[in-house]
Formats: sequence, structure tokens, C-alpha cells
Amino acid sequence: MLLGQFAALLDVSVTNVALPSIGRSTGADASELQWIVTGYVLAFALVPVIGGRLGDGWGRRRVFTIAVLGFVTASAAAGLAPNAGLLIAARVVQGLFGGMMGPQVSGFIQNAFPAWERGRAFGRLGLTVGAGTALGPVIAGLLIAAGGPELGWRSVFFINVPVGVAAALLARRWVPADEPSPSASGRRVDVLGAVLLGVGLLCVLFPIVETGQGGGPVMLLLLVPAAAFLFAFVRHEARLTRADAGPLMDLRLFRVRSFVTGVVFAVVFFCSNTGIPLVLALYYQNGLGFTALQSGLGVTAYAIGSVVGAPVAGRFVSRVGRPLLVAAVAVFTTMTIVLGVIVHVGADATDPVGVILRLCVPLFVLGVAGGAIVTPNQTLTLADVDPRRGGVAGGIVQTAQRVGSSIGQTVLGTTFVLAAAGVAGAAGTGAPAADHATFAGALTLALGVSVVFSGAAILLGAVEVSRNRGARGG
Repeated sequence: MLLGQFAALLDVSVTNVALPSIGRSTGADASELQWIVTGYVLAFALVPVIGGRLGDGWGRRRVFTIAVLGFVTASAAAGLAPNAGLLIAARVVQGLFGGMMGPQVSGFIQNAFPAWERGRAFGRLGLTVGAGTALGPVIAGLLIAAGGPELGWRSVFFINVPVGVAAALLARRWVPADEPSPSASGRRVDVLGAVLLGVGLLCVLFPIVETGQGGGPVMLLLLVPAAAFLFAFVRHEARLTRADAGPLMDLRLFRVRSFVTGVVFAVVFFCSNTGIPLVLALYYQNGLGFTALQSGLGVTAYAIGSVVGAPVAGRFVSRVGRPLLVAAVAVFTTMTIVLGVIVHVGADATDPVGVILRLCVPLFVLGVAGGAIVTPNQTLTLADVDPRRGGVAGGIVQTAQRVGSSIGQTVLGTTFVLAAAGVAGAAGTGAPAADHATFAGALTLALGVSVVFSGAAILLGAVEVSRNRGARGG
């Protein structure tokens, strides 16, 4: 199941590096290239709650297998796409099936492992999340270098086919077949709820993503119908919850305080951490003239740190609890500040090897802290949730993460772009921008915005720790 999840997360970041080759091969314009990325990200964010509900009602192994095979088919279609329009369509379908996998994995862990062992299992999931997301640029750079301008970008999608087929076959062999819900309401698909939630989330995420990619502020007017659709969704789900008539999102989940705290924490923290690799890539390529592969290698220390931090924190989260998250966010915030200071002091440095080595230690510690936050928070968020609702609960957490990611990447990315506005970027790989110090200043400013978000996460976690101690004292 982690193998399928790895492939889906890899495709969140792997395409960024392939865009120049795709543009040259298919003749895609700038808007089409943006939608090759945006289509996947939006679709990936829209379906976790729906996928979680399907897994809870129809069996997680069944839904996981369908999702993996759909993802494989869409990946093959993307690799064979003769033009940008078909590639965008394939990416949207790819994102829909990819987004359905995550809730099956978290729901399976919630149901299959006892509470004392769940932290370690979520730690392995965290390792997969960190590796899949951060290694995407490196893997894409290697495939494009090996395959050339035409086959290279297509192999970025074709590589999902053997990985996905292996995941589907191994799931049928190794993953226990959990029983579908015996009740008709448990198997019923809440179509109206799915439509209201899907349209509401689209009206939230679409303007956020478009604004980050240069769309006008008028796009934010879509937040008005978003509020209306989401309000209608909550009213509809409340009625189905009261009648126990198979709601898409069982609102009784929000009576669990630890669940609500974890969902809000996920939104706030993901605002701070997911934009950092983005602004680093902008700094490396636009400011210092790094190649795609050098840019990917520039965040490898962050990926390695995430791989180390997630399983280690998973061993201790059940015993330490939320104080572990507060400490990890404090380290994350401190390292973000250190990273900004190093970039500011070394603003004149342009040598790829020297820059990567100078930043590797703070990036590694940043990755360790991030790995010690994401999946431990998921463990604590789902700890008091009925395992029978684990798929939907996991889908809600993942939706919160996607919303936070979209906000964070938009805010940090826009901050960087505005700070470097009017300054010519690197003319080509290996040739830094004439005023590369301005790009260093833009990166430092964007990291400062990340600190604001992570500081809010510290405050939220500290309040919850204080409340829990007060409740035990009482």
C-alpha cells in the first residue's frame, strides 16, 4: 500500500522538472504547462474524503486496487499523450485516482494496527510521504537526462506503470480483505454530498492555486460561492448524520477534540513547510542558474531528513503525545530562521557545490523536524477516532493538508516572486542572474513568512498541551 502511495506522491512534484521538455515536445504554451501541474494537484486534493468514504463502505483493499489500476492507466495515457490537451486530461484523471489511495492507506493502518503499534506504522507512511514528495525532482532529472528531450519526460509517467502494477498485485496477495459495511447505508454513496464538497473545495483551491501562478485577485471572488457550497454540504451531512443514513462525512467526528485540533494543526503547519522546496527551486534555478538535476539535489538533504525523522518520531509519539509535535515545530522554526540567515550572509555565493553543501545541514535538520511532525500529527489526530470511520477521518486530514499546502505554496511563492519582481532571472543553466543577491533576499523574505505560519502552529500546539495538562490536573 505504501508503494502505491509513493507513486501518487511522486507525481505531485516530479512534473515540475519535466515541464521545459514537455513544452518543447508538445508545443504547450505557458498556461497549458501550468495546468499540467495544477490539474493533478487540484484533482488530488478533491477526492480524499470521497475515497475514504468509499473505502469504509466497500472495503479498503478493493478501493485501493481500483485506485492503483486507474492511476496506472492514466499514467500510461499521460506518457503517450500526443498534445498538451490530452496530457492535461490524463493528469486530472491521474490525480483523481492518486488522491483516492491515501485514505485507504491511513484507514488500513487505523484499522489493522493496535494503538500502541500505530505510531510506528504511521512513521513508515511518513517516510513514504517525505521520500515521494522530495525525491520527485531528483528522479525526474535523472530520467530526463537518460531518456533525452522526447522519451525523457514520457518516462516520468511510464515509470508509474510497473510500480503501480506491482502494488496492485501485492495488495491482492498481502493485504487482508476487510469486510465491506453490512448495512445498506454504509455502502450507499452520498452523491449530493460528494458534489457539494467537490464543487466547494474546487472553488476554494482553484483561486488559491491560480493566484499563486499569476492569476488576478478577481479569482478570489470564487471564495463566495465556495462558502455557500460548503455551508450546504454541512447542512446536508448534518441531516444524514442525525438519520444515520450513510453521510459522506460523519460529523460526529468533529465531537472528538483531538481530531479537530489535529485537522487545524495540519492546515497551519502545511502552510509553513510545503512552500519551502518551491521557493528553494525558484532561488536555485532563477537566481543561481542551477540545472533541474542540481536543483533537485539541492533539496535532497531535506528529503533524507524527512525519511529519518518520520519513523523515529513514530516510535515515541504514542508515549510523548502532542509535546513531541510542539518541540519538533520549534526546531523546524529555528532551522528555518537559520536557513534564512545562511542564505542572507552568503548572498554572493553561486557555485552549485558550495551552495548545496552550505545549506545541507539546516535542510537536513529541517527535514527531520518536518518528518517528526506530519505523520505523528496524523497518528494523534486519528487516535480517538472509531476505526470504522478511519477512511473518512484520514481523508479529512489529507484534505486539510492539501488546503494548507496550496495556501503555503501560493503565499511563499508569491512573496518570492514579488520580492524579485523586475529583476532578470538566470539567462541559462550554469549562469547565475546578474543580480543574484536580490533572489537571495527574496528567498529570505519567503522563509520569514514560513516562520509566521510555523509560529502559529507552535502556539496552537502549546495551547492544546496546556489544556490537556489542565484536564489531567482537574
